[in-house]
Amino acid sequence: MTGEASEIALSRQDLREVTAFAAACAEVVLEVFEDDQPDDLRPRDAIGAAWEFARGGERGKTLRDRAWAALKAANSVDTAAAREAARAAMSAAGAAYLHPLAKATQVKHILGAGAHAARAVELVAGDDRSVGAEHLERTLHRATPVVVEVLKRFPTAPGGGGRVGELIRMLDADLRSLTLAE
Repeated sequence: MTGEASEIALSRQDLREVTAFAAACAEVVLEVFEDDQPDDLRPRDAIGAAWEFARGGERGKTLRDRAWAALKAANSVDTAAAREAARAAMSAAGAAYLHPLAKATQVKHILGAGAHAARAVELVAGDDRSVGAEHLERTLHRATPVVVEVLKRFPTAPGGGGRVGELIRMLDADLRSLTLAE
């Protein structure tokens, strides 16, 4: 059928590596959320579930539920920085659900946690975009060769998405330009 995306080979280990990368990205801004909402464990639980899957756990209902709970946490806060930190946690748990479809939108599963985390630190710094760019530089070092190779199987990140979309595209371009050895 015309217009359907072709399939991309993704192993369970590929998904675990992508999820570990996303969890590491989200973890560094968890404090931004917890400083705002110290009694709300939903983003922490989402990151924990992502790590559990990355380390060999199952990709099931608990992981999906924790991703949705982190999104609900994001929607329940008043500060933009805390909202982005919770979205990073949601993206970390959601990374396990990267689909093997050659669609640019799937890149958000790989890079969403890193972009939301960068946006959170920008907002903490008074919307200083140079802080977000510096954060993306550090994010590049979290990516393993497997994550970069998986990313390169997909089309480049799509347009749109506001500042987070812009950060995804910046991270996408930077990671694709890397030459990493195993």
